[in-house]
Amino acid sequence: MIDAVWYFFSFVVTLGILVAFHEFGHFWVARRCGVKVLTFSVGFGRPLWKRQGKDGTVYQLGIIPLGGYVRMLDERIDEVTEDNRDVSFNAQSVYKRFAIVAAGPIANFVLAVGVLWLMFGIGVPTVKPIIGKIEQGSIAAEAGLERGSEILSVDDVEAYDWQQVQLGLMSAIGDDKAVLTLRTQAGNEVQRTLDLTGWQFNPETESTFGSLGIAVYQPEVYTELSQIESGSPADVGGLRKGDKITHIDGKSVDDWGKIREIIAQSAGQEVVFTVQRSGGERQVSVEIGERETQNAVIGYLGVVPVTEPLPDNYVFTHQYGFFSGLVNGAEKTWELMVVSVKMIGKLLTGDVSVKNLAGPLSIAEGAGVSASNGFVYFLSFLALLSVNLGIINLLPLPVLDGGHLMFYSIEWVRGKPVSERVQDVCYRIGGVLVFALMALAISNDIARFAF
Repeated sequence: MIDAVWYFFSFVVTLGILVAFHEFGHFWVARRCGVKVLTFSVGFGRPLWKRQGKDGTVYQLGIIPLGGYVRMLDERIDEVTEDNRDVSFNAQSVYKRFAIVAAGPIANFVLAVGVLWLMFGIGVPTVKPIIGKIEQGSIAAEAGLERGSEILSVDDVEAYDWQQVQLGLMSAIGDDKAVLTLRTQAGNEVQRTLDLTGWQFNPETESTFGSLGIAVYQPEVYTELSQIESGSPADVGGLRKGDKITHIDGKSVDDWGKIREIIAQSAGQEVVFTVQRSGGERQVSVEIGERETQNAVIGYLGVVPVTEPLPDNYVFTHQYGFFSGLVNGAEKTWELMVVSVKMIGKLLTGDVSVKNLAGPLSIAEGAGVSASNGFVYFLSFLALLSVNLGIINLLPLPVLDGGHLMFYSIEWVRGKPVSERVQDVCYRIGGVLVFALMALAISNDIARFAF
């Protein structure tokens, strides 16, 4: 219940920011073009709050947080006196109308740049995309990827962290192949081609790289002991630094995960460890201690195993200065725009399943999870949504900004507007298509959360 409330709150805040910026883009350019704005609304339906400004515009918050609008004076729906005709929207030149409508999506792209600029200024804690284990028989294994190699790029997408790897692979969905540029452990740059013709990817249960057989690098944990806690069961029982555990109660063990599991299940019990020490083999009997957790009492030994050292600068903070952060924010925004356009194109061609469409429930979950992970992760999610909102609004469907821009482009070419009758028919068709897409996205959400 608490998660649901948090997700809803995060969703409302996220959508409110996106819609406010989008509508402010329309509003700001309309005012600069001399158009009278009657209403600036974030949300639909009955106003929860409203106030009339000195400029005559009514500013309000609607009860339904699923969009917003800027209502301008327009002779087609308002009674306009001759004195006010010059400040009505429909009386403006096609260039001004084009600019006013295009300003909404552009504002979303500007917001994304600003948000990413702030994110890079704060700094994003992350790890290098170094490959861990490769699943045998997987696409990654067949391409010759090796453990310990660092992914530098996926096709044209620079991969400085795993999120970038995910982004690059997402844009490759539906393609026959993807080219990875890698830096091997020997320091050589090589390219490996992933054959994606048989790639099956379920975004609900796995990551893109995980579905290809690539695991995130985790340092190898050995069965040799590097530290013994003073006074611990291990210390009292006679285990020593440098001991290599080979058997527990006569059963062979060669994996630290298995050793940890046995210890956890043996609270208060006497356990015999067979260890290699100083070139010989010894048996050490230890009474496993007990430690309480939130869920149960588990066994406690008091040792630290030897682990593989981390690669140089494996964990780092992705951070830029004032001006370089702005440049990288703009580059990242463009990268997201390109990937979004590719994904929409692949949805239309059928290369990507429509089951991948996300509705408000998925967006709410994403907003809540990212906000829970930290402010910088919320900013990253906000930028992604802002770019997607801008791109979707530019689609040439009459009820969207892109549909209006399409009509204005035709008007500019023909020298006269598209007839009201044709526009009305197109709006009806566009409305049905948008409603169908929304219904599909919501049904996908219901299927995800119900099963």
